[in-house]
Amino acid sequence: MIKQLTKHGNSWAIVIDRPVMDLLKIEPETPLEITTDGRVLTITPVADSARQKKFEAALTKTNRKFGRALKKLAE
Repeated sequence: MIKQLTKHGNSWAIVIDRPVMDLLKIEPETPLEITTDGRVLTITPVADSARQKKFEAALTKTNRKFGRALKKLAE
């Protein structure tokens, strides 16, 4: 997909089409991280912090409860 920049006030913007937003499961309020290596621009949805915290809590609980057994299985 080729896009062009659009004038938005004193800035320039890229418009993300609805099908792409639906595919990425993002909304206009979704925070996006913009990174570059000097040649390539990457726009990535920021992970849902509430969901991330819930996952990390579950991981910690699982490691506490089954950590030794999981370590033995990994050997």
